[in-house]
Amino acid sequence: MMNATITPLNEGYYTIGFDKIFFPFNPDIDILEERSWGSLLVEIQPFLIQTERQNILIDAGLGFLNEKTGVLKIEENLAERGLRRSDITDVVMSHLHKDHAGGLLYEKNGEQILAFENAVHHINEKEYENATDEKNALSYDIEKIKLLPSLADISWFAGGQVFDFMNYEQDGGHCPYHTSFVMTFENGIYFFGGDVAPQIKQLKFRYIAKYDVDGRRSAELRTEYAKRGKDEDWTFMFYHDVSMPMSKL
Repeated sequence: MMNATITPLNEGYYTIGFDKIFFPFNPDIDILEERSWGSLLVEIQPFLIQTERQNILIDAGLGFLNEKTGVLKIEENLAERGLRRSDITDVVMSHLHKDHAGGLLYEKNGEQILAFENAVHHINEKEYENATDEKNALSYDIEKIKLLPSLADISWFAGGQVFDFMNYEQDGGHCPYHTSFVMTFENGIYFFGGDVAPQIKQLKFRYIAKYDVDGRRSAELRTEYAKRGKDEDWTFMFYHDVSMPMSKL
């Protein structure tokens, strides 16, 4: 068993409404009530997991640029940790919604380029098939996702395990083939629940989200994960929490 360093890569605050479009939000000057009806305030927060052998990214962010520098936000976050995009060895995806998969590709000279060119991309094949179905165009950037098999080295999930320290569970709820991950290291057990467990408050209070495909299933999963997390002393990693990137319960 090995140690790991786990770092949240904060891409900032955004609001999202029923149109599924993400707009930057500055809490110092912007007012949530002035955003479109139904807007939620969320953080966008991929995670970097560093072991002695790997630099692993869990989910890839929105793929937005820093407006001042013109550089991908996730690239700037990695640079602050002494890494380049080419240093990422693996990208593990909970699902392929725009705010989680937008950072997998970026546009350069009118062409879509793989952001993490040296990484193995670990993806649920059923989620890929669902993400490329035209009926789901509101939640997925279908044209970009369709490019992945021709550009990326993809390892489709199989056997319940991504690595010997990372087990996965296809749990559904948020979308039909959503996947969560339990990682066991010498320095602790970590859980990434993607959009089934995106914020700490949703684990503490029963919450049925309208944006989930099956809100009751997600609520049941959160109850289950909260209990397991307490019993097994998990550290939860929250992709959308505006104040708490990681916490135990």
